Amino acid sequence: MKVAYTAMASVRQVDQARAQATNMLANVSTVGFKESYRHATESVKVASTAFATTYQPVAASEDFISLRAGPMQSTGRKLDVLMQAQTVLGVQASNEQIAFTRRGDLRVNEIGQLELGTGQLVVDDAGSPISVPLGQELEIGADGTIVAYDPELPEAPGAEVGRLMLRDASATVLARRLDGLFEPANQVGSGGDFESGPTPPEILSGALEGSSVNVSEMLTQLLDYNRSFESRIRLIKEVRDLDQAGSSMIKMA
Repeated sequence: MKVAYTAMASVRQVDQARAQATNMLANVSTVGFKESYRHATESVKVASTAFATTYQPVAASEDFISLRAGPMQSTGRKLDVLMQAQTVLGVQASNEQIAFTRRGDLRVNEIGQLELGTGQLVVDDAGSPISVPLGQELEIGADGTIVAYDPELPEAPGAEVGRLMLRDASATVLARRLDGLFEPANQVGSGGDFESGPTPPEILSGALEGSSVNVSEMLTQLLDYNRSFESRIRLIKEVRDLDQAGSSMIKMA
């Protein structure tokens, strides 16, 4: 029966990989969407009445983020920002935890707070939501500095009204949260800020980053997963048939 244990565990592992690949394909047009990867297969001891030491392979469930750059989409819109290198942007999740994203379609809501196109509030270096004066023209510098200009006084200098929380994640492993945002892998479930890496975080205004999912590569992987899933199901059926045949022979004897 060890074959059955191994085959069932393998089916679950392939099914997880298929679900992940399907999710990736569903987000090929999502702004700033990042691919993710899992840890290598691990062996876990399971309870068994047949054997004293039964282990089965399982895939770790962590959903770690690959910050491989996606294609640049030039928009010319001043509140669209593209994160350079491995820069990530700090936002406030729905549970008020600090989380991160590569999405950069910013906008000002009706009460003057800066938010993403998906509604999460953008935060400053201190982790507080950024409020800007309504009716002002905003420009965002490469370091995340937000400057407001009065459109009725075009000659007047701008005033700094905030600064985006930007972090370099080149030295930090990020995991995907249930809400799709990112958090440090060593702080899963609790969110929070992390120490920025050695590269100064930088953004480009007037552009967005497209999804980093490679469609042809992901389709190929999905086909491989489907074939692997089907072959493992066939193996389980064959093991079941052999077991039934063996039981029949014992009864006849």
